[in-house]
Amino acid sequence: MAEFTLPKNSVIKKGKNHPAPEGAERVKRFKIYRYDPDSGENPRYDTFTVDLDDCGPMVLDALIKIKGEQDSSLTFRRSCREGICGSCAMNLDGKNGLACTTAIEDLKGEIRITPLPHMAVIKDLVPDFTHFYAQYASIQPWLKTVTPPPAGKERLQSPEQRDKLDGLYECILCACCSTSCPSYWWNSDKFLGPAILLQAYRWLADSRDEMTGERLDELEDPFRLYRCHTIMNCANTCPKGLNPAKAIAETKKMMVERAV
Repeated sequence: MAEFTLPKNSVIKKGKNHPAPEGAERVKRFKIYRYDPDSGENPRYDTFTVDLDDCGPMVLDALIKIKGEQDSSLTFRRSCREGICGSCAMNLDGKNGLACTTAIEDLKGEIRITPLPHMAVIKDLVPDFTHFYAQYASIQPWLKTVTPPPAGKERLQSPEQRDKLDGLYECILCACCSTSCPSYWWNSDKFLGPAILLQAYRWLADSRDEMTGERLDELEDPFRLYRCHTIMNCANTCPKGLNPAKAIAETKKMMVERAV
């Protein structure tokens, strides 16, 4: 589980209660983290009661309904609603996930919703991804080659070579895995974290890329790669069912093999 931590020196104050419409029979309570740094006030939890008979099945449906009908100031990210963009990643009852692919009925009792753990909060459920994206840029996530491409043709792969990218290219950079990793909590200034290391291995595993040695050199550091202790929170929480820990292990294996 990835428990949310408060901003430093902050205290949760008593929040507001928003009841369901009169006459609602099948209801669900959502306890949602609220924080507006511009207000100068401490964070709080507001409670919203939603009529499930007038709401879609997913947590994101409830959030959109709450914002549209109960409190327009509620702030969160969302885009595709199909588990593809990763925008609506948040902590749902102690586990990171995507609000758009998490069914309300799968979460029992009152649902507590907070931002992704151990990241600065811009407002409410919106974490600051600035550092995360800077780490992603640092691995140079694009095809790097020396030889010119075949005239008028693509750089080809065999089916076997292409299969090696399965379980890697599907990553949507939602940061659910990195923000559930204790090693990343403790060393996020130096450790790249499971999401970025999975993305790094995606290019190491690509037969078309010709900068394997250079990429491995960039990862050869006591912190950037080797802070992974195989806790496996990353694999347990990934909403796409990927295994970043395996990608990290394969990268370490490549390090050993080139040293032999």
